Amino acid sequence: MGGGVIVSSHGKDYPGKLTCKVLVTCIVAAMGGLIFGYDLGISGGVTSMDSFLEKFFPAVYRKEASAKASDDQYCKFNNQTLTLFTSSLYLAALISSICAASITSRFGRRTTMLCGGVLFCAGALVNGFAQRVWMLIVGRLLLGFGIGCANQSVPIYVSEMAPYRYRGALNMMFQLAITIGILVANLLNYFFSHIHGGWGWRLSLGGAVVPALIMIVGSFCLPDTPNSLIERGHYEEAKEQLVNIRGISEVEEEFKDLVTASEGSKQVKHPWVAILERKYRPQLTMAIAIPFFQQLTGMNVITFYAPVLFKTLGFGNNASLMSAVITGSVNTLATLVSIFSVDKWGRRSLFLEGGIQMFICQVVITIAIAVKFGVTGNPGDLPQWYAFGLVFFICIYVAGFAWSWGPLGWLVPSEIFPLEIRSAAQSINVSVNMIFTFAIAQVFTSMLCHMKFGLFIFFACWVVIMSFFIFKFLPETKGVPIEEMTVVWRNHPFWSKFVCSDESVALEGDVQMVKRVEIA
Repeated sequence: MGGGVIVSSHGKDYPGKLTCKVLVTCIVAAMGGLIFGYDLGISGGVTSMDSFLEKFFPAVYRKEASAKASDDQYCKFNNQTLTLFTSSLYLAALISSICAASITSRFGRRTTMLCGGVLFCAGALVNGFAQRVWMLIVGRLLLGFGIGCANQSVPIYVSEMAPYRYRGALNMMFQLAITIGILVANLLNYFFSHIHGGWGWRLSLGGAVVPALIMIVGSFCLPDTPNSLIERGHYEEAKEQLVNIRGISEVEEEFKDLVTASEGSKQVKHPWVAILERKYRPQLTMAIAIPFFQQLTGMNVITFYAPVLFKTLGFGNNASLMSAVITGSVNTLATLVSIFSVDKWGRRSLFLEGGIQMFICQVVITIAIAVKFGVTGNPGDLPQWYAFGLVFFICIYVAGFAWSWGPLGWLVPSEIFPLEIRSAAQSINVSVNMIFTFAIAQVFTSMLCHMKFGLFIFFACWVVIMSFFIFKFLPETKGVPIEEMTVVWRNHPFWSKFVCSDESVALEGDVQMVKRVEIA
């Protein structure tokens, strides 16, 4: 029997509805994803602009300018300093996501969002006015600190505010904001690249101030989640907030469960140590495996370097930027599909369907590039229909990611963590994501140079592995209240032996205590 069981009734059915306040609040909070998306989209386009390369990376510019059609197209952008410009951000995000765990627990989720917005705004200003490479790197580090804070706090905030029946769709607003940020960045890169004088890249990098300000203003307007208020001892305020966001007065059962979970979490003095306990093995595994696999889908290769990749595949400069706009549009539209289907079809089905779709497209893309580019990287005359065919299959691949591993990679980890380890576990989730985002960003151009078209086969193999992992080990979490999530692990054929054995020990201890009290 595989791991694809769907849990039986969870025994809880909290009353309440999707109020306008919750909807608006979750949308405003999810706008924190704009800063991540904008950065993902802007960096690849900027690094393909000749004026930017000429100023900061003249060696790459001279190599590209002197390149002939017969040269190896795979290796034209292979420069570690250039990739450090893109990837340095994610090391900073890794560090800040760990620090943000304490801020999130002690001061609330929206305080962490505010910190993220301020740091990102500072990084955007430094990059926009940069005169030396070191200024670019400093700016990227500040951007990374901001992204780490946002990615740590926003998914938790939305998961805690949303009614459990709509948690999937509302949480995916974060991924939708990421895709919108990518699309806007691609559009701006396309138009700014046409500015005479070669300073359009400054507008692209400095434009990150806008999503940062949206996040800063939003963090002042957002209320704290009931979970966060209870965690910090504000019980009456938390109950009022729960009544407010659920739109009803009968919230006793949900409030009692939140308080119980909070009281249990206070017994855990060291969540970073507690998360290593056997009973948290499923959550720890998912906090590491899901972001790890998400980066090895190969999607960030397309996102970071779409203009560079298309330029390498034989498109001109403007054509490569427009191709990135097309893939960004597909990414946004496909994420909307996921929002409307995740609470109907479930998480597992989207994960598996997206994996199959991505694998097929990667195989087709590999064959197409191998036939035309071979191992020499010399495409000769690339027919227009052939180029359009490549873009088409890349778009189908992007769509598969956008309604599966993209949004679910943030949704599933944010909803499965118990309150006592939630901030620490989310920090691990973000940290793993950033580590491998950094690794992929840093080594992509070198991998493309050495592995050539085999790079897509490399990612395709990982898609097979991760799809099997989901099929075997991830239970369905659709429709389960966030504080009742332990039921999915108890009913899972593999994880039950970890969770139930610990619960049995705890239950046995409680029984013995009761007996001692009765004897006394």
